[in-house]
Amino acid sequence: MPSLISNLNSYAFGEFCLDAKNRVLRLGEKPIALTPKAFEVLLLLIQQSGQVVSKDELMRTIWPDSFVEESNLTQTVFMLRRALGETAVQRYILTVQGRGYRFAAEVKEVSGSAGPAPGTSTPSLLTEVSQPKPTRYHWSKKVWLVTGAVLLVLAAAMTAFLRWSNSRIQAQKAGVRVMLAVLPFENLTGDPTQEYFSDGLTEEMISHLGVLDPKGLGVIARTSVMHYKNNQPQLDQIGRELGVQYVLEGSVRRDAGKVRVSAQLIQMSDQTQLWARQYDRELSSLLGLQGEIAQEIGDEIQLTLGKDKTTLATSRPQTPKSYEAYDLYLKGRYFWNKRTREGFEEAIKYFEEAIAKDPDYARAYAGLADCYALLPGYTMTMPQTELLPKARAAALKALQLDEGLAEAHTSLALITENYDWDWQTAEKEYRRAIDLNPNYATAHHWYAEYLTWVGRFDEALRESERARQLDPLSLIIASDNAVIFYYSRQYDRAETGFNAVLEMEPTFPRAHMVRSVYVETGQFAKALADIDKYTPSNTPWERAYVLGRWGHTAEAQQAMQGLRQLDRRYPVDPAAFAWAYMGMGKKDETLAWLDKAYARHSNIMDTLKVDPAWDPLRSDPRFQTLVRRVGLAQ
Repeated sequence: MPSLISNLNSYAFGEFCLDAKNRVLRLGEKPIALTPKAFEVLLLLIQQSGQVVSKDELMRTIWPDSFVEESNLTQTVFMLRRALGETAVQRYILTVQGRGYRFAAEVKEVSGSAGPAPGTSTPSLLTEVSQPKPTRYHWSKKVWLVTGAVLLVLAAAMTAFLRWSNSRIQAQKAGVRVMLAVLPFENLTGDPTQEYFSDGLTEEMISHLGVLDPKGLGVIARTSVMHYKNNQPQLDQIGRELGVQYVLEGSVRRDAGKVRVSAQLIQMSDQTQLWARQYDRELSSLLGLQGEIAQEIGDEIQLTLGKDKTTLATSRPQTPKSYEAYDLYLKGRYFWNKRTREGFEEAIKYFEEAIAKDPDYARAYAGLADCYALLPGYTMTMPQTELLPKARAAALKALQLDEGLAEAHTSLALITENYDWDWQTAEKEYRRAIDLNPNYATAHHWYAEYLTWVGRFDEALRESERARQLDPLSLIIASDNAVIFYYSRQYDRAETGFNAVLEMEPTFPRAHMVRSVYVETGQFAKALADIDKYTPSNTPWERAYVLGRWGHTAEAQQAMQGLRQLDRRYPVDPAAFAWAYMGMGKKDETLAWLDKAYARHSNIMDTLKVDPAWDPLRSDPRFQTLVRRVGLAQ
């Protein structure tokens, strides 16, 4: 290793001195304990101070005769940073993303040994041992020069710190939160069937970090980060798209009852690696490990921000009694996130198996509640009267086991809103969920929807923007943001919002509600063309509605025939008939079918107060009675 032994001088930087000959690092006169490899890494970085030292060079030089993984180097650098006491104000070792490391502090080379062997006296770090001892007069002059320089440096540093501190305080007063994204953990097992495990670990880290410091730290939701699972662009692009200051990257490998988790925290402003660790544990220890990783990441971010250390909030995700129950829960969430009928049915199976393994596992019950609550919206044949009572029972059981579970409060709010039309209780549950976990994007999203149904559009838009900040790439949140503009009669903004989603995903169903905007603005041909292109045979009620509003009565009647044929094959939600007859201007038939939709607790009842489609009915006493029955009257 010639680069390490060719120069046995000492090196002074900051308040430290590295003595190459005696292989010791000192802070002042206090020796700092380093492993041999950590010392060699530091010496090599210092000898090439200001230059990028590649990871390959470090690996070849420090471990020349061994095969080691890159994580060994990462861990060694992490230990060095801790030993040097790095802070946000003082960084010594910078990570150059994708290349290596650079020693950033100013280094002064001192000839010979700046520190004595044990048992000898210690010369000043500012003198060279080969020079004769200076006279008292020259020594004093040098002290004054050095003291003046130090005072100037300290003054400049204090000014910079005060400016930085003031800007941070102003940001906190303005309510600005630091934003972090947990990128999808890489599955290193080589087994595609283990994707649920790496995805689940990603989601769990989001959950743990989300309750760490909700007022100061925002964590991007799963939906947005999963966009980068199979196609990850440059980090600066991710930072811009998600609006984050920090990114957590990681990988996971498990086999034979063991798990290895590697993670690194990167600051986006300069792509500096702030923290990195590798953990090798038994699978049974994984549950506690997630909290440990979250706490260490939180400590590093708080250090960077100059905050005092805090501990995880008391509402941290509940731990199951067994790893088997947790593994089944991860599988359930994996399929729940597919947002398909088949996915929900598969998720229900896994959540029920998790509950069988651990009857006290609150989060498994919350997952079950989420499935039953959303499933009616993804099928034409399963009424809410069948599924919502099951959803309520699961949500209440989850809260009985863990009252601090934000997901369960959110599910209960949705159930209370859609099935009971108990708007006051629903709002209380949404607010409770947000209080417990302000970083839970779904709670903000569904609460914004609630505020829309009751006609509080300004509040709905503010809540929707909070959801979008936490989940900026979510298509459903972006679509429902446009829905708010539609219901508040801001048709231009609604059309723009829907089309922005359709540009990203032309087949996304919720964004095709742009058809309602086209109808209200007289663009009937565009609405019909959209139906014919994307849902030509599955939604005859939409064709009947659009053709009826357009005045094409005969064609609308033909579409109604298709709806009746569909209903004979399997029961169609009464809301579909109400919608079709409304388009054709048949008020009596519309109101009759709305009564049936009310008996079935159809989701269409939530829209009665705000949807422009119902405007022709608003003066009808029968419609007014229906609005009162669902609790939406003024």
